[in-house]
Amino acid sequence: MSSDQKFMLSNVVEKGWEPGTQCIAKCDHKTTKKDELSFHKGDILTIIKVVNNKGWYRAKINKTDEEGLISRNNLREREAIRVDPNLSLMPWFHGKISGEDAVRVLQPTEDGLFLVRESIRHPGDYVLCVSTKEEVSHYRVIYKDNKLTIDEENYFFNLIELIEHYMKDACGLITRLTKPKLKEGTKSAAEELSKRMEYLESKKLVHRDLAARNILISDENVAKVSDFGLAKGVSSAQDQAKLPVKWTAPEALKQHKFSTKSDVWSYGILLWELFSYGRAPYPKLPLMDLVDKVEKGYRMECPDKCPTSVYNLMKSCWEYDPGKRPTFKKLRDKLEKEGRKSDYV
Repeated sequence: MSSDQKFMLSNVVEKGWEPGTQCIAKCDHKTTKKDELSFHKGDILTIIKVVNNKGWYRAKINKTDEEGLISRNNLREREAIRVDPNLSLMPWFHGKISGEDAVRVLQPTEDGLFLVRESIRHPGDYVLCVSTKEEVSHYRVIYKDNKLTIDEENYFFNLIELIEHYMKDACGLITRLTKPKLKEGTKSAAEELSKRMEYLESKKLVHRDLAARNILISDENVAKVSDFGLAKGVSSAQDQAKLPVKWTAPEALKQHKFSTKSDVWSYGILLWELFSYGRAPYPKLPLMDLVDKVEKGYRMECPDKCPTSVYNLMKSCWEYDPGKRPTFKKLRDKLEKEGRKSDYV
């Protein structure tokens, strides 16, 4: 190797990950070292800052918000999800319809009314359709640099993040997103999931990781519970798997007591996710304060546009005393009655 080649190689610096970059764990990693993260294969982590030039970063595990040091060697950069299985849970997602159909669906027009559809002209892309009182505008969502974007200035890992962003600020759109257009004829995902969980309840099985991220939609638009990696019998002992704090019942976090009633607590959080159109739970509360606040009686506020009766169901799931929480059968019965009265998720 020539001296020029050695000089060139010595000046090649591997491009580091910027803070905010999301990565996926390539393998299980367990450690007892102070301040170093343990994680499981497939966990999604967010880079907080660069620690040194040897490939070490400070990051957090998205599922648990636990922070610590990680090595780049164990991770790969996350790409945007072009086809997100959770989309079918979102009432604003209308699937493959034309622009003309979208305009028809968004009648009567009003400021901030919106829906998302699959692009017919550009397969694989999406279109955000936004209404004002005067017109409907169509914004193509493109896949670029492993992320989703409308304006090539703001980039997102999935459509749910994109929608949440534009519900806070128009950022160049004709108006801010304020009201999702609910898909007509959609069978309640909430009701369908309560039936699935009622079945687990009857078999004395505890899921222990019930959340929107673990819900799949079949080709027949039926919601199904997935990811039974933490599932065990009611009497099974707790293992050392990291728990998703925001979805886990207080008695499970503090005393490792899991039951169908701790699944009911998680189901209440899932309901909140559905009726807030994909927002992450406890949006105003730092994770370090969460457990203490919940212990003292804090509960999330009602999502915008959510029926009061459904919010009351959520709160019943969040009773501190597990014995006061409803069974999944009672939840299903109440959701069926609610579905007959009104159009909901």
